[in-house]
Amino acid sequence: MTQPHDPHDGSQRPPDAGAVEHGDVLQLDQSASSADYDPGPEEERPGGGAGRFWSARRVPAALVAAVVLGASGLLLYDVAAVRAGHPAMQWRRSLADGLATRRLDDVWVLTGASVAAALGLWLLILALTPGLRDLLPMRRTHPDVRAALDRTAAAMVLRDRAVEVAGVQSVRVRMGRSRVKVRAVSHFRELDDVRTDLDTVLSTGIRELGLARQPSLSVHVRRPAKKG
Repeated sequence: MTQPHDPHDGSQRPPDAGAVEHGDVLQLDQSASSADYDPGPEEERPGGGAGRFWSARRVPAALVAAVVLGASGLLLYDVAAVRAGHPAMQWRRSLADGLATRRLDDVWVLTGASVAAALGLWLLILALTPGLRDLLPMRRTHPDVRAALDRTAAAMVLRDRAVEVAGVQSVRVRMGRSRVKVRAVSHFRELDDVRTDLDTVLSTGIRELGLARQPSLSVHVRRPAKKG
């Protein structure tokens, strides 16, 4: 006598989408998810908000200052020489003649304008963006203290926790500012069980990093590649 199928009976659930059928055996090939982990909003702390660190950008600033200083000094020297009765330098006469005779659609004029616009855009981006993308701001517990965690160091901490999960053979952790991507290889245990343990361990690890804005978590677990 055939019994009716119970949709809540886990023993008769349909094969997983990542399963590969070998004869009568279903072998799970991979398991992926965005972990059941809610990073939540940025917490309010007595120390105030923890914004990103701004880069001093000393090298671009030094280069721009050197170019401006050199060009200004050369131009002022030439103007002073002309005022003293000496002829203008050849480069200034050639530049003035070229600007007076070349059309606006000339290739060199368009090239020079494009280079100047690109340099100006680059300087604007440097002035308006914080930089230091490798530093993740941490929660502030005191208004006079700011701290940050290097992304590589944070990834190593999470990787060390992930390799302690039973069944994990190897793991790669990519730590972004808004998302943590974890790719693990498991050589035994059910992949769904391994992924669930990784979700739990890594979610706890992210919270314990003490970041001001906790990133989301994505976990992907697969079997080792078959040789031959």
